[in-house]
Amino acid sequence: MADTTDNTDNTDSADSADSSRTVGVLGTGIMGAAMARNLVRAGHTVRVWNRTRAKAEPLAADGARVADTAAEAVRDADVILTMLYDGGTVREVMGEAAPAARRGAAWMQSTTAGLDSVGELAALAREHGLVFYDAPVLGTRQPAETGRLTVLAAGPAEGREAVTPVFEAVGARTVWTGEDAARATATRLKLVTNSWVVAATTATGEALALAKGLGVDPRDFFDLIAGGPLDMGYLHAKAALILEDRLTPPSFAVATAEKDARLIVRAGEQHGVRMDVAAASAERFARAAAQGHAEEDMAAAYYASFAPGSAD
Repeated sequence: MADTTDNTDNTDSADSADSSRTVGVLGTGIMGAAMARNLVRAGHTVRVWNRTRAKAEPLAADGARVADTAAEAVRDADVILTMLYDGGTVREVMGEAAPAARRGAAWMQSTTAGLDSVGELAALAREHGLVFYDAPVLGTRQPAETGRLTVLAAGPAEGREAVTPVFEAVGARTVWTGEDAARATATRLKLVTNSWVVAATTATGEALALAKGLGVDPRDFFDLIAGGPLDMGYLHAKAALILEDRLTPPSFAVATAEKDARLIVRAGEQHGVRMDVAAASAERFARAAAQGHAEEDMAAAYYASFAPGSAD
């Protein structure tokens, strides 16, 4: 990586009067809503928009202004933050919003998108005079709500002062991966990381499913690996959601996990790499969604190991 900087303090800059920004947030789902709240808390002027307005309206109580259109949300904004479902959705929404944006405004594109999409979005930014930052984030609901995300960022060094206070409001750490956002170096790193998350989630669900099928108490499995190289906090966190039936509200939903798994597979295909686990995981997520678990935590892919209703 050409340029890596860690920012672990997210308070000083955000508390400074000249670091205040007007931010247009497009997309107020699990992540976008949490990021918008933290931007308000950090002293920024925040306008929010969501296709389903009801998902954006609760943010008015936090101090954000709810816009009727995406164009209204980005008009005169210093920074535009997109946190939508996928790259196609971002293209559609920003195609409508970008003409209303101020030329020279920074665009923090945080939706997890495919490699092709990042290049297309960078071209859209150039067309409308926006400064594009490929800036996906690592973290789920809880770190998003507490402003402890990790921001992976690529974009021009000149102009970073515009986006830095926004990064610091939503994240505890920023990792810069380069200056050419169109090369999608931040998204590449995000997809690699997500491939591990997908694999670990799939392995957790299958281990618990096999334990159920074989009549093994999961606690015996956890005791066996405790403290050793096979033990990991993520296993316990996801297993607890399954075993304690705490799959809602999701930290990261099954439907979104399927989308990301397919992006990982596609990225591998484009570069001559077979992603067998990611491909199989995408199918597991799809089966779980078809069984009614689409909006539950991605750990609910556990149910894809069973015929519908047989895991209850």
